[in-house]
Amino acid sequence: MIDRRAALGLMAGAGASLAGCGRNDGITRLTFWAMGNEGTHVPSILPAFEAANPGIKVIVQPQPWTAAHQKLLTAYAGASLPDVSQIGNTWVAELAAIGALSPTPDAAADLLTDQFPAVLETNAIAGRAMATPWYVDTRLIFVRTDILARAGFDAMPTDWTEWKQSMHAVKRVAGDGNFAILLPVNEFEQLLTFGLQGDQPLLRDQDTRGNFSSPSFLAALAFYKSLFDEGLAPLASAAQISNVWNEFAKGYFTFYFSGPWTIGDMKSRLPANIQPHWTTAGVPGPTGPGASAPGGSSLAVFRSSPHQEAAWKLVRYLSDPAVQAGFNVISGDLPARRSAWATPSVSSDPYITAFNGQLARAKAVPKVPEWERIVTEMQIVAERMVRGEFTVQEAGAEIDRRADRLLEKRRWMIEQGRAA
Repeated sequence: MIDRRAALGLMAGAGASLAGCGRNDGITRLTFWAMGNEGTHVPSILPAFEAANPGIKVIVQPQPWTAAHQKLLTAYAGASLPDVSQIGNTWVAELAAIGALSPTPDAAADLLTDQFPAVLETNAIAGRAMATPWYVDTRLIFVRTDILARAGFDAMPTDWTEWKQSMHAVKRVAGDGNFAILLPVNEFEQLLTFGLQGDQPLLRDQDTRGNFSSPSFLAALAFYKSLFDEGLAPLASAAQISNVWNEFAKGYFTFYFSGPWTIGDMKSRLPANIQPHWTTAGVPGPTGPGASAPGGSSLAVFRSSPHQEAAWKLVRYLSDPAVQAGFNVISGDLPARRSAWATPSVSSDPYITAFNGQLARAKAVPKVPEWERIVTEMQIVAERMVRGEFTVQEAGAEIDRRADRLLEKRRWMIEQGRAA
């Protein structure tokens, strides 16, 4: 009896052979899935790669981020994955678990140098790199410096106590109906950032159970809740903020969590009179500069690709520091290779500087396929907490309960492995 996966592979191989008929021109055609902004901009930097590799043609197939994750899983099941794809780095664990990824070969090990450690860690499973960081991001604070100065602070505070003091001062000077910080209750990233400040992991027991009742995460929940309880953040979802740029310009909030993609939006959308009065700053922690989650996209070569050598040549090209620095100018993406940050086009932008320091303090999140579902449940519980349905302790216990349910299969698999 032929295994279904093997049969699919034979069918895909037969299809590839048929597709090659009439196109035996010696050219290797790589399919490359690129998402969102990158799908728009990456074709402009590929002619140089093709000129240096005349036997390779890259066919970019743009994909929307909203459908990309499911489309990759569907393509895996249907044996129709591309040769190379951009992937979210939180997808690495899931794609590695199903055997879809081609690990970084020894010949490409140098691509793993010159990287932000936490970002590189998100791409490794059991100590082996399964994808290559392409661009990086993380979240930090966008600040209205003029309002902060009117409140009596000449610089962004670096710890929670002083930051809370500055928020109360901002609230006093910002005017009726305005707040200090925007924390949309339908987004998990802000609470996750607070939770990363502690010294205790977010999951325990080999990442098989939630650890959201730990003292450090309860402290994060308490800090997060206090910002709503004390009237420093509006109790609103992102959909209730009509236009973030207009509200930031009007002073509806002074502190705003976001990533590097917001730099270009701020430059292009804020009115001229506000342009001199905003900046980026690192995330405060309980006792000093804090951590954040490493984000960005990685380049994945799939095991199913018959063009492994050519695929890794493309990854090498896109990982070149000079290419990444040039792509930053085109797309706004922050380079994954740290040496690229020294190039004038990157280092001369004052808004990027804070991201360099924040990425150096980033902490990798748990590498389990269920992670995105866990943080979604965390956000749902946190919203109910700030609306008064849970105490801090009850919220921590409820997030643990939901995380444990999602991790049930992982526990079973580990237990089966031990029994074997």
